[in-house]
Amino acid sequence: MAFVPAPGYQPTYNPTLPYNKPIPGGLSVGMSIYIQGVASEHMKRFSVNFVAGQGPGADIAFHFNPRFDGWDKVVFNSQQGGQWGSEEKKRSMPFRKGTPFELVFMVLPEHYKVVINGNPFYEFGHRIPLQMVTHLQVDGDLELQSINFIGGQPAPSQTPMVIPAYPGSGCMPPQSNLPTMEGPPIFNPTVPFMGKLQGGLTARKTIIVKGYVPPTGKSFAINFKVGSSGDVALHINPRLTEDTVVRNSYLNGSWGSEEKKISYNPFGRGQYFDLSIRCGIDRFKIYGNGQHLFDFSHRLSAFQRVDILEIEGDITLSYVQI
Repeated sequence: MAFVPAPGYQPTYNPTLPYNKPIPGGLSVGMSIYIQGVASEHMKRFSVNFVAGQGPGADIAFHFNPRFDGWDKVVFNSQQGGQWGSEEKKRSMPFRKGTPFELVFMVLPEHYKVVINGNPFYEFGHRIPLQMVTHLQVDGDLELQSINFIGGQPAPSQTPMVIPAYPGSGCMPPQSNLPTMEGPPIFNPTVPFMGKLQGGLTARKTIIVKGYVPPTGKSFAINFKVGSSGDVALHINPRLTEDTVVRNSYLNGSWGSEEKKISYNPFGRGQYFDLSIRCGIDRFKIYGNGQHLFDFSHRLSAFQRVDILEIEGDITLSYVQI
């Protein structure tokens, strides 16, 4: 069994710089691009470009350019026919040297909306039709953790990235095994969060949770619950003070045995994370920042009765897809 990112969710983890790749399926209204990374300790500037084409002379529909130069600011512009357009700028620096960040570009009908660390920062009106934008470029004084394209449709010719769950299991599963996500994405939901899984939890369904653990965070929990009984089929409980991730179930009024073994812990204070939880026929499979974290065998055999996703504790959510 392999993990395949769900349609409309195309992640790249730990990309190298300079980054210059096609946007899966092209740019479209409703798409969001999430960039997670760390600003360099010696940052002077970096840039994110939405480009129409791939060559060196391609037009730039949107140039996003933070500059640490004594007059800390972020510059916004476009380039057509080799000529820069009128420059827009904001004399505010939302990035801190040596500090993790989450940068989101939301593609709306009239403009790009820039959200940084969960806070709306700027809106840049379209100067070039967004349908012409084909590539995303990122370069400069930063370290990239992940780039996620959310909400667009992958190009028909594009093969989804496969992350082997076990050694030697990197084969592409049949089309019918592709994970599904029925619900619309929820951006920056408040915590505690409670979401309804329409139709209950089904095999091959993938839930995406993107968030941030504050520097003072101690613990938070993600629960897959049965609303009618209060049973919890899967309880994921990162404990920052213990550097561990506890998993358990709560059935018929009592907790089961804890599981703690983990191959990698993506939850750190002051860090962003990208969690994918896939329901299989016999187990949950959980991935963090593109790496397999752990499996959790079903203890509630009728897992289809799970109809609530609950998230609470010391966490800020930026994106949930159920």
